[in-house]
Amino acid sequence: MRYFILLFVFLALQSKGQDKIFLFSYFTDNGQDGLHLAYSKDGLNWEALNGGKSLVAPAVGNDKLMRDPFILQGKDGVFHMVWTSSWKDRQIGYASSKDLINWSEQKAIPVMAHETTAKNCWAPEIVYDPKNKNYIIFWATTIPGRHSEVSTTESEKGYNHRMYCTTTADFQNYSPTKLFFNPSFSVIDATILPKGKIFYMFLKNENSNPPEKNIRMTQSKKATGPYPTEVSAPITGKYWAEGPTALEVGEYVYVYFDKYRDHKYGAVRSKNMKDWEDISDKVNFPKNARHGTAFKVSNELFTNLIQLK
Repeated sequence: MRYFILLFVFLALQSKGQDKIFLFSYFTDNGQDGLHLAYSKDGLNWEALNGGKSLVAPAVGNDKLMRDPFILQGKDGVFHMVWTSSWKDRQIGYASSKDLINWSEQKAIPVMAHETTAKNCWAPEIVYDPKNKNYIIFWATTIPGRHSEVSTTESEKGYNHRMYCTTTADFQNYSPTKLFFNPSFSVIDATILPKGKIFYMFLKNENSNPPEKNIRMTQSKKATGPYPTEVSAPITGKYWAEGPTALEVGEYVYVYFDKYRDHKYGAVRSKNMKDWEDISDKVNFPKNARHGTAFKVSNELFTNLIQLK
């Protein structure tokens, strides 16, 4: 029955001339069961694909996790996925697919192997750099004593994150890791939206004492930056938010985020990238969805995805 419902939705979208479908990659619980996908036709209401079951099980990392799955379709049409493979790894997970169903062998990219005291590699993401014709992979890492200290609670003592990056043209060869974004606060969960000639970075201020735990933004004319470290005021509300992902839907830019203390998803949207409207009460995501990525795919690709059971 679910298949016929999804097929009806697909045919309805085709009849309306919509040539792109919105997808959302996410994990559930602690990330042990792997990649989940959901779809939407309006950017507000999201329904799980594959009957809510995982499409890919994690195979790399000390903890064998697939948290924070980020997916980007490359210029060659291939989908590239990176993820957090463990709480304390100095590597990230990587796999690729042409159809989001059949995936390559998973690999561990040892992005922080050279930093022997690095505590983690969290929430990697990718942005295409049109100037250098390559991809920038960036993530959050704590290296004790490396950056200006921030006041933390006892539970977060020792964590003081900054964003690091590597570049690649083929996802086989990678440049030496370097510092990417170094604000005065602990930062995690950065994501970048190319829009027009600007690259907008959304990020989480992770400071815990006093707690910030909100989403802010900065921007650059280049994918490589520099991104000003004097970031915006919070674009999210008084709740705690993390894992932002940005998507253009009609005249709006939507920024979705994990309201992790409330165990649900939220969102804000803007027409001008300055004034943000909180629409958390208007979005619906699959139960237990955590830190995901919103992106667009063709109707042709979606035709195969809706047949998964």
